Amino acid sequence: MKNIVVLVSGSGTNLQRILDTIDNGEIQNAKVSLVVADRECYGLERAKNHHIENILIPRGKNFSSELSTVIPENTDLIVLAGFLSILKPEFCENWNGKIINIHPALLPKYGGKGMWGMNVHNAVIEAKEKESGATVHFVTPGIDEGQAILQKSFEVTENDTPETLAEKVHLVEYEIFPIAINKVLGN
Repeated sequence: MKNIVVLVSGSGTNLQRILDTIDNGEIQNAKVSLVVADRECYGLERAKNHHIENILIPRGKNFSSELSTVIPENTDLIVLAGFLSILKPEFCENWNGKIINIHPALLPKYGGKGMWGMNVHNAVIEAKEKESGATVHFVTPGIDEGQAILQKSFEVTENDTPETLAEKVHLVEYEIFPIAINKVLGN
């Protein structure tokens, strides 16, 4: 059984999707062994509701070093699921090839500092992009610079708003996240 640690900052809908796909067998031979949040959020409640160990480590300059002390040695994969803090380069290098993130755009476009949530969708609309989507990628010291594992796109219509793009992206994230997790775990 592979051990997954999930890092969250918000409501935890992608965490819930991971838990559901483990339960229904889409993600095989794996379990979420720990959920860590960088702020009070509903993602912690989801972990509690599933009887998963959960820890709150407040955001700050020591976050990555404190995180290092709570991640079990037998962790096979660290998944950033709506996680907004930036991890220190040393942490990323220590877990190289074992940390993945889902990003609400087709990287390398609309990645990097400040490109999260509605900021991304606003930028896509303002640039009059013809398509958008989501990317699951490896986490490296450079923000959103890691190798893409899986991407899926959809057409942006002239009627789309940042809010409708967010809804479409979320559906794509739900679809590709479990596939990417299986791929990285070698399932």
